[in-house]
Amino acid sequence: MERREYEYIRHGTQCLTANFEVATGAVISPTIAATRNETDFAEHIKRTIASGLPDDGWIFVLDGLNTHFSESLVRLVAEQEGAGPLDIDLGVKGKYGILENMETRRAFLTDPSHRVRFVYTPTHCSWLNQVEIWFSILSRRALKRASFRSVDELKTALCDFIVYFNRVLAKPFRWTYTGRPLTA
Repeated sequence: MERREYEYIRHGTQCLTANFEVATGAVISPTIAATRNETDFAEHIKRTIASGLPDDGWIFVLDGLNTHFSESLVRLVAEQEGAGPLDIDLGVKGKYGILENMETRRAFLTDPSHRVRFVYTPTHCSWLNQVEIWFSILSRRALKRASFRSVDELKTALCDFIVYFNRVLAKPFRWTYTGRPLTA
């Protein structure tokens, strides 16, 4: 077990939100920011969608984090589906309609007829999400035992690793789990 010396100084943290393109194994549209709230996440998704062609369909695989069912995300998807304020009544958060609660928002966000839709991993199964595997690679290869003198240095290291990974290491993951129950 490693320990930090008493002189250790924490220079700050950053939140990395990334998309893993399963067909190529590349990390696309990463967002590095100081916070990770519902507005940040909706902006990340909006920027990711804008990086593609206008008619591209998008399927995002996510875990059950509350920001992944947010009002901001529902409004973004409604906007992407071409629904203006008069086309669809989203309701009021906590009261009625699509925005009423997490279940109603989830039902809207997972609608298979949408051009932009979300698939959620079951509770305690985020390992099914391939971006989680990539985060493990990032942690082991770029962050473990690393020391950064500033937030900017951390951001640079993250960006450099993403560029390196996409250029040298990116390839689709090959699943080896057969789906058979594990035996003791």
